[in-house]
Amino acid sequence: MTQVFDIVVVGAGMVGAALATGLGQNGFRVALVDRAPPPDFDPESAPDIRVSALSAGSERYLQSLGAWDHILGMRSTPYRRLAMWDETRYPLQNLVPRKLAEVQFDATELGAHHLGHIVENSVTQQALWQTAEACPQISLFHGQGVASLAQSGDTATVTLDDDRELLASLVVGCDGAQSRIRDLAGIGVTRNQYDQQAMVISVRYQGPVEDITWQGFHPSGPRAFLPLHSAGPEHPGESWGSLVWYDSPDELARLKALDDSTLMSEIQSSFPASLPLLTHIDIKASFPIARQHAKQYHSGRVVLAGDSAHTINPLAGQGVNLGFQDAQALQSALKEAKRAGDDLANPKWLNLYEQQRRPANRRMMLTMDLFYHLFSNRIPPVHLLRNLGLGAARALPFARNRVARYAMGIDEKLPAVVRQIASRIPGLNQL
Repeated sequence: MTQVFDIVVVGAGMVGAALATGLGQNGFRVALVDRAPPPDFDPESAPDIRVSALSAGSERYLQSLGAWDHILGMRSTPYRRLAMWDETRYPLQNLVPRKLAEVQFDATELGAHHLGHIVENSVTQQALWQTAEACPQISLFHGQGVASLAQSGDTATVTLDDDRELLASLVVGCDGAQSRIRDLAGIGVTRNQYDQQAMVISVRYQGPVEDITWQGFHPSGPRAFLPLHSAGPEHPGESWGSLVWYDSPDELARLKALDDSTLMSEIQSSFPASLPLLTHIDIKASFPIARQHAKQYHSGRVVLAGDSAHTINPLAGQGVNLGFQDAQALQSALKEAKRAGDDLANPKWLNLYEQQRRPANRRMMLTMDLFYHLFSNRIPPVHLLRNLGLGAARALPFARNRVARYAMGIDEKLPAVVRQIASRIPGLNQL
């Protein structure tokens, strides 16, 4: 059986489902393919261990797709403050007051109601599946993987595991870091593995839902707290949260082997005193951290978006926000191609997309790498310099807040002075 579409999107995760929805709402005939069945939402269930800090920019995009109300109807947690500080202790620390190495961002100071929302990945995906299913231009193929991909002069053919053939002008790979579409298109990647891994721990804690996320930087890696929703009437006076602990693989293996009571004691002693009192550990998992970037974003009738094109250090939780930016840029380029009556795989429009997104994604990769190396460096002079840097951010609220508004998606562009400085850094614009 053969079906014809304008575009086949492979991968119905958050980015793929968002892109398919946006394209379908703009009149494209879209096939959305994924091995997994549609996600379910149970309001009584414990939270998904995978959560994302959605920026204000991502919220606007999800609102434009009609998905945001679905998310609010399930579970989401706004955060209004973000704190970060250096937990490394060295003799030179006496040269810098403790409070100088702490910086906090507050939505009120940024002229915003909140900085973003912490949302379970499964909730975001479910909301986007609902919008996709409601769009008559979109056909969903779930429970099916891609068996093969063939490209001809004017058509790409995606053959599913059940031998159905999907014909389209363009195939979009949104199928993750191990993208099969990327491999079938012959697009290579550069990859750098970090020495650290990350462990995510779903916990309950005493007290109401917090409105702050924080990240403390330790010599062995950062540790973060992300507030989630109330634990409900079954656990009165308790709330859900997500902890992220970066460390060596050996140390995380040791921590995972501990019983829950011992692990809670380790967390309370190893995390800052501001961590609420833990009452329960629900689930924990660790995963390696790698930076990966496709050598090109398109080849023939195949184009990549989201984790298929790039993965970054999850230090600041920017992965899904970058993916949504990819989706918006690709959606815009394809709308222009359609308006011009061009082939959707015309390199003119796919190059435009890559020219918009590759430099932005590379700059974010560079930024996360700089943070990673800067805050894992134990050399005392470097330790002093990064504390002074945090102190400068604390002492210059205007500059700090302008950059923060951009980083959190409140403003669309960096402040002009920052753009000027960035333009003078050798090679940065070519990244």
